[in-house]
Amino acid sequence: MNLPNTLTLLRIFFVPLLIAALVQENLEFRWNTFVITNEFLALAIFLIAAATDLIDGYLARRWGQITTVGTLLDPIADKLLVSAALISLVQVHRLPAWMAILIVGREFAVSGLRSIAAAEGYVIQASDLGKTKTLAQVLAISLLMMGMHWPWIDPIAMLVMWAVVLFAVASAADYFRKFWKSVDDRVKQRRRTELLLMERERQRAQAISRQRPLT
Repeated sequence: MNLPNTLTLLRIFFVPLLIAALVQENLEFRWNTFVITNEFLALAIFLIAAATDLIDGYLARRWGQITTVGTLLDPIADKLLVSAALISLVQVHRLPAWMAILIVGREFAVSGLRSIAAAEGYVIQASDLGKTKTLAQVLAISLLMMGMHWPWIDPIAMLVMWAVVLFAVASAADYFRKFWKSVDDRVKQRRRTELLLMERERQRAQAISRQRPLT
């Protein structure tokens, strides 16, 4: 188990801690004169977990430690973290449920499309829209958590969340376009191959019929 994979597993481990910190009301930790409430604990957990997403990918590429396990676990860990944060924010009435459903549904739909395309031999790379959506998502979730303590942040948080929704829809449409293009190209290539084989078989049959002696 290398360090990048360990960080990915750590991100999965943070998911139940994040949920517990967000949904547990009136939770406080005191250390001398400092008081840490549940929203700041949740924010710290979320930001640390989000940071591991950047670090594990960077280390895996830099150290040449890209593994099959890491490739499979990394997107799962990302989606678990974001889904847990969004659903928990709905639970504590910080986020409209339809926004969480749209974003979570988009994540799994795109993952499914990329998996199907990969099975057909095509790799759909992450788009700039998708990367922008991810950064806006982390910012929006962080602001929503901060708004639990400072209500004046709520309008800013919701504005950023609306941007996340727009980026999510736009990037999903882009992924669907790439998916259908790859599938269409695959179908056309397969059809051309079938027609070519049928033509060769027809020519072979004609050649054999010409060589057959007349009786």
